Amino acid sequence: MSMFCYQCQETAKGTGCTIKGVCGKPENVAKLQDLLIYTLKGISVYAVQARERHLIRKDVDKFIMESLFSTITNANFDSSRFVDRIKEGLELREDLKQAVLRVGGKIPANLHDAATWTAPAAEFEAKAALVGVLATENEDVRSLRELLTYGLKGIAAYAEHAYTLEYKEAGIFAFIEKALAATLDDTLAVGDLVALVLEAGKYGVDVMALLDKANTTSYGNPELTKVNIGVRSNPAILISGHDLKDLEELLIQTQGSGVDVYTHGEMLPAHYYPAFKKYDNFVGNYGNAWHKQVTEFESFNGPIFLTTNCLVPPKDSYKDRVYTTGVVGFEGVKHIAERVDGKPKDFAELIAHAKNCPAPTEIETGEIIGGFAHNQVMALADKVVDAVKTGAIKRFFVMAGCDGRMKSRNYYADFAKALPNDTVILTAGCAKYQYNKLDLGDIGGIPRVLDAGQCNDSYSLAVIALKLKEVFGLEDINQLPISYNIAWYEQKAVIVLLALLSLGVKNIHLGPTLPGFLSPNVVNVLVENFGIAGISSVEEDLKMFMA
Repeated sequence: MSMFCYQCQETAKGTGCTIKGVCGKPENVAKLQDLLIYTLKGISVYAVQARERHLIRKDVDKFIMESLFSTITNANFDSSRFVDRIKEGLELREDLKQAVLRVGGKIPANLHDAATWTAPAAEFEAKAALVGVLATENEDVRSLRELLTYGLKGIAAYAEHAYTLEYKEAGIFAFIEKALAATLDDTLAVGDLVALVLEAGKYGVDVMALLDKANTTSYGNPELTKVNIGVRSNPAILISGHDLKDLEELLIQTQGSGVDVYTHGEMLPAHYYPAFKKYDNFVGNYGNAWHKQVTEFESFNGPIFLTTNCLVPPKDSYKDRVYTTGVVGFEGVKHIAERVDGKPKDFAELIAHAKNCPAPTEIETGEIIGGFAHNQVMALADKVVDAVKTGAIKRFFVMAGCDGRMKSRNYYADFAKALPNDTVILTAGCAKYQYNKLDLGDIGGIPRVLDAGQCNDSYSLAVIALKLKEVFGLEDINQLPISYNIAWYEQKAVIVLLALLSLGVKNIHLGPTLPGFLSPNVVNVLVENFGIAGISSVEEDLKMFMA
């Protein structure tokens, strides 16, 4: 088999991509990503030993975090970047090994191949063919190892965003390294791996809390905001992804330039932060979720700046207007260099490019409302509680997660339309684009769609649920009138799911399909212990949820 990847929801036939990724990932990139993960596992073997001897290597923590993030779906398609990372990883692994020896560590004779292999770059793909997903033969062990690995990718993504704002916690890095090393341990039984997966959920909560602190301390608490979805007549830059620091530096450098800035996809919630409202050229949001970029980037006319995952391989017609940064990459696309010595990234080329482009073509007009992160919802707590007590609000539906290309995702728009008028949707992530422009009205001034922000802001939904549990004096979070009907696509959604499980949330419905990387036995464990289920039809699911 030339490649095998099943980490995203759209994987071929729901079982795995074997020729080319549905995401656009070619065979060589898929193999190199597998080999990079294998290399990270080997580094982690030494990192665990180093921590046992109180040797903390921040360069190792950072490399593992960024490398995991680079393998998330739709982040990086540039094979040369992965070759360079694997080379760097092998050098870092050997350096860490020597450091462990210097502090009295003992290197066992039976080390796993991941901690010892080496090869020239010309042999990387051949090596990768031996160490991919299917190298683990036992289906249930493979399923749990991959579930854990994908959860770690999600943790790394959230940790990287916090790290950029200079917020970090050693315990998060320690767990990532412990868990990566554990995926090499053939003595671990299924029960051991299940325990590690649930522990990953706990660290998922921790890292999302850390990121929430980083974002709100840096930019203020998100607040109720109306966001323009029309355009102005100035040339402009479109920023997509999730990175708020990149946005801040771009807004500062575009001041007085005559160039406007619009958000796309998961950058929409940036408009909710008070710190960004002072920029008069921060115009509004252009377009919808990530998968529509192939048409929306075309009509935007100006340069597009991709800060994190959610890249769709660009069409030749606008490829010369695409810029990437951070872990994002695509061959033949311009890349904005990283910060050096704490200095901001340099967006001069991006701004100059924008000045030579026509203004965006308008594709819609009006406003959308958002900003309902936990602080804003708590400010409305009395109103919300009264609405629940009086019966004005009968039930909340958490419809967070990801959007995607499959037509079956229309289910979520249809589900939102079919919900009774006495229900409220709590959302975060790009799944909201299925229904955030529908006129669903309000309940006594409370909008029926409460958007907490990016998938990065899913922590807010947990905080809101826990606060409501406290207000109503309940013993169990599952006694709340909250149902979970979540759409997933990539690995950040995986860690959100594990985080909810770690908080004790049960009966989560996941769609539009269950993950291909869950074996039947692992599915049974999730069903029996947590009530995890898929979706069916809107009518049947509504009847079940409202019963």
